[in-house]
Amino acid sequence: MLTGTYSATLIGIDAVAVEIEVHASGAGEGVNVSIVGLPDAAVRESKERIRSALYAAGLRHPEGFTLVNLAPGDIRKEGTAFDLPIALALASAAGAFPKETLADAMILGELALDSSVRAVKGVLPAALLAKQMPNIRTLIVPADNAREAATVLPHLRVYAVTSLTDAIRALSGELLPLSNNDGAVFLEPDWDGIPDFSEVKGQAAAKRALEIAAAGGHNVIFIGPPGSGKSMLAQRMSGILPPMTEEETLETSKIHSVLGLLPPDTPLLRKRPFRAPHHTVSDAGLIGGGTNPQPGEISLAHNGVLFLDELPEFKRSTLEVLRQPLENGEVSISRAAGSFIFPCRFLLIAAMNPCPCGHLGDRRHRCSCRSLQIQQYRAKISGPLLDRIDLHVNVEALSDDELVSARPAESSAAIRARCIAARDIQTRRYGRDSRVRCNAMMGPAQLTRYCVLDPQLQTMIRHAINEFGLSARAYDRILRVARTIADLAGSETIRREHLFEAIGYRALDRKG
Repeated sequence: MLTGTYSATLIGIDAVAVEIEVHASGAGEGVNVSIVGLPDAAVRESKERIRSALYAAGLRHPEGFTLVNLAPGDIRKEGTAFDLPIALALASAAGAFPKETLADAMILGELALDSSVRAVKGVLPAALLAKQMPNIRTLIVPADNAREAATVLPHLRVYAVTSLTDAIRALSGELLPLSNNDGAVFLEPDWDGIPDFSEVKGQAAAKRALEIAAAGGHNVIFIGPPGSGKSMLAQRMSGILPPMTEEETLETSKIHSVLGLLPPDTPLLRKRPFRAPHHTVSDAGLIGGGTNPQPGEISLAHNGVLFLDELPEFKRSTLEVLRQPLENGEVSISRAAGSFIFPCRFLLIAAMNPCPCGHLGDRRHRCSCRSLQIQQYRAKISGPLLDRIDLHVNVEALSDDELVSARPAESSAAIRARCIAARDIQTRRYGRDSRVRCNAMMGPAQLTRYCVLDPQLQTMIRHAINEFGLSARAYDRILRVARTIADLAGSETIRREHLFEAIGYRALDRKG
């Protein structure tokens, strides 16, 4: 008997449909199952889990030789999500229920030996794929993944199952599908769960830089002594970024779903991600990779914030792999099996000490470093990488008055309101359908059109180029930052004070 159904496998962060064909020939003695179609070890081992689960559920396994084919045969199938669909196809082949009920279903789930169904990774991209397939009308997933699958309601019938028996009841129409009320909704972020800027004393210049960064999507590096508040400032960045759009929410949630990082009660991320990998992170851990390439920290920070504390302590080779992602917003990983592209449009916040001992320029402590040591320390960060960071900000240690002051600081909500207003200006400028979502993403055409400088400002920028030895990339980034400062001020044109402030944020470009 020939029967079949559908499931999905992951290639990068996208799901690809897999047709599961089962041919129970009945020839031979005993039970003999062969799985073909480039299965990995987890898929090959599934036949033992499936056999135990079928017996535990009181179902009969087809006798004799049974062939299970996973098509297309030239794509490697990985993971345990094929357990449930293969088990259902085998049960149908043994006469448990009509095979026609499987024909329009996509099924995912791992089976335990007692026939219970466990959660799997990548349900969100699989559900979005099922929604696009005209021949799929039913989606069956583990109960722990139900909220992810509910994102496709009301387009498909979605069933959340806890056991193999539940799945059969769903196919037979005895189990109620999820209702439209269970569908995922795009909610405002939980701002209360993000640390607030009102808790940060002093550091007005650093806060201003972060406001500019949030308003225009610019990268920032903080240079300051230990204890000056660099990490504290970075951790509050998510609280002043505008809420994610529906498109950004789906993009980001898919990446977290692929890695199994979405909690059962959180089908879609409500706030922009904040990732802070340790400086011992490997190249693959940062940008992604592995035998079966998976997203790294920069992709987990997609549409959010990537914070690299103690930047010179990272391996130089690890930092250098950031250059292309910072420029293009995506990372390409090539393997013998093919190339994988992961999105990684993140806002970088880096922090470093001014010298190895950390006290250069500190009013309370004396620096013990020699000039050569300071040069070698800063040389760990290459010029091309610094070129890709828009705002270089000196963060000084707080004075006694600032430390003991009880004056309330401005809240994240107030700063966020100004950033949202500036982003709205940019959305109207570039259009909602444009690939350019903020000033930091402007290309040469947009720079020419929206960053026009009058002769006086051209003279000013020429002087800065000669004085600081700025590269062409640094020049473009000054224009982008000046455009953002003008947007925050509500100005249609870039004025002298806007350009002057933008040039001031190139501290590490200054000679000497």
